[in-house]
Amino acid sequence: MATCTRGCAPAVRLCQKLNRLKTLDDDMMATSLKRCLSTLDLTLLGVGGMVGSGLYVLTGTVAKDMVGPAVIISFLFAGIASLLAAFCYAEFGARIPKTGSAYMFTYVSVGEIWAFLIGWNVILENMIGGAAVARAWSGYLDSIFNHAIQNFTETHIMQWNVPFLAHYPDVLAAGILVVASFLISFGVQVSSYLNHIFSTISMGVIAFILVFGFVLAEPANWSQKEGGFAPFGLSGILAGSATCFYAFVGFDVIASSSEEAKNPQKAVPIATAISLGLATVAYILVSTVLTLMVPWHTLDPNSALADAFFRRGYSWAGVVVAVGSICAMNTVLLCNLFSLPRIVYAMAEDGLFFSIFARVNPVTKVPVNAIVVFGILMATMALIFDLEALVQFLSIGTLLAYTFVAASVIVLRFQPEKTSSKGTASTSPNPNAEPSPLKEYESFSDKLQLVERQKTKEPRGVGQLKAFWEPYLGRLLGDFEPGEVVAFSVLALMVSSVSLCAVVEFGNNQLQLPLWSFSMLLVIFSLAYILSMLLIWAHEPQTNNKTFQVPLVPLIPSASILFNIFLMLKLSPLTWIRFTVWIAIGLFVYFGYGIWHSKEGHRELQPKDMAARYVVLPSGSLVETVQSVQPDGQVDTSMEIFVVKS
Repeated sequence: MATCTRGCAPAVRLCQKLNRLKTLDDDMMATSLKRCLSTLDLTLLGVGGMVGSGLYVLTGTVAKDMVGPAVIISFLFAGIASLLAAFCYAEFGARIPKTGSAYMFTYVSVGEIWAFLIGWNVILENMIGGAAVARAWSGYLDSIFNHAIQNFTETHIMQWNVPFLAHYPDVLAAGILVVASFLISFGVQVSSYLNHIFSTISMGVIAFILVFGFVLAEPANWSQKEGGFAPFGLSGILAGSATCFYAFVGFDVIASSSEEAKNPQKAVPIATAISLGLATVAYILVSTVLTLMVPWHTLDPNSALADAFFRRGYSWAGVVVAVGSICAMNTVLLCNLFSLPRIVYAMAEDGLFFSIFARVNPVTKVPVNAIVVFGILMATMALIFDLEALVQFLSIGTLLAYTFVAASVIVLRFQPEKTSSKGTASTSPNPNAEPSPLKEYESFSDKLQLVERQKTKEPRGVGQLKAFWEPYLGRLLGDFEPGEVVAFSVLALMVSSVSLCAVVEFGNNQLQLPLWSFSMLLVIFSLAYILSMLLIWAHEPQTNNKTFQVPLVPLIPSASILFNIFLMLKLSPLTWIRFTVWIAIGLFVYFGYGIWHSKEGHRELQPKDMAARYVVLPSGSLVETVQSVQPDGQVDTSMEIFVVKS
């Protein structure tokens, strides 16, 4: 047994390193960045991140190919599903006002390796998102000038025919990213002012589309003659909701900006709710106008709004729509270029990524190195890669981040706060009773109070079973530390969600399961999912937090986990292959650099101060033990004893 223990020790230490949690500073508002963003600034950042090119392109595509006029219901469902994830981001952004978004939230609640992989994927998502929007921006502007820019580039510069690469280098897309990176490097206030300008113009154009569009509306376009309101039925509405969900990706920029907010505890939840509500209303109303102006089956997927006004005889309105579309794409570009360097900065600040990216300009108070380097990388991607090849890889990292943030909310909600006491004295006035085991307490004053009132029953702590369930589950789960059962239940919840979604998605088609087997697996995994939720709910949550908290925990985070995993399994196999390759590269970076330079790892190696522990002997005496923890983990103990009569 001893040999086995010594042989397993390196593996145990490695697991402890991989799953160590980030230690937060006592002063959560302390930062090297500049806190200057108001609730309005954060709200417009969120609106700019969500209401972009999707409003002008996605609405027409989904309405024509998947849903019909019922696209408004698809956007409503997608908005509600996005709200589940947004709640989780809002709680963390208010509770932990540090930059890094999903990376930071995972680091403080799940573990280091998982946080790094989340951050690594979010970096790629932002790079691809920015490059894809830049190419869409370039293509939209080029179409206004009858593709003169593309023709000039192919004729006078160069073109190539290589798989996954564009037919010609998109110099305009790369140029707009370089210019935007240059402007953002001047500081967060410059970025906020630019976003204000473009968001205001975009919302003005949306108001124009709604007013003028409702004037031109014809209810007959929803009639049975044109195919009806929901020609593709409920399945089409649900499929459309899955696609429309990606239109709301972008609200996480608010949580990423929490370290630069003046009052993040209030501003982050309010800005998240308002921006998501405005985005949902905008998508629903624009979809309503679009399908009422022209029959849904005649829409042009590439430029639905401009084409609808042109076909109604108002070609000049297409110019207004084009201006709004370009401004909306500018806001998305700014949000991508705003979020990406801050995630890189957060990882570098923790030692998990190259330290050069942790440097903050003393004048502008922004991570200029991260902005410049990743802005150039994003511009390079926009220069050479095809838009379709970029978009195919856009969703999986975001959905994975949403999943881990939702799981982190549950874990942190049922995790006890660090208190001075590790246990509760168990004493008995009966002299014939069995001697109680030794109990240790960090606080001497706490122990004195317990010695004086041995029979007093302590209230149940966070992460422990609720009093109602103690008689039924106490014998089975009573030996676990507070919060441990919840952590295992969250793991079971995620495994059952993956299994349930896999059966639903692949059971009938790819796996060709017989009906009885399909039904049995569906019931088993559904029960496992529900039981995991109930087991979490049977424990005491934190209730004294003064910042925003997600309501109905664990129901809302669990529903978000299930929905995100379902959407991930609907992605193409090629996307999963690319995701696996990117994860492998990330692991190489982490084990080659991050694990050795982690600040949490260095913190563990530092000598700790002298720590006093107070031990209750079975006789009722109190012993003070003074310990000095050495860097190698060994304990050098000296003892001073004094007795307190009980």
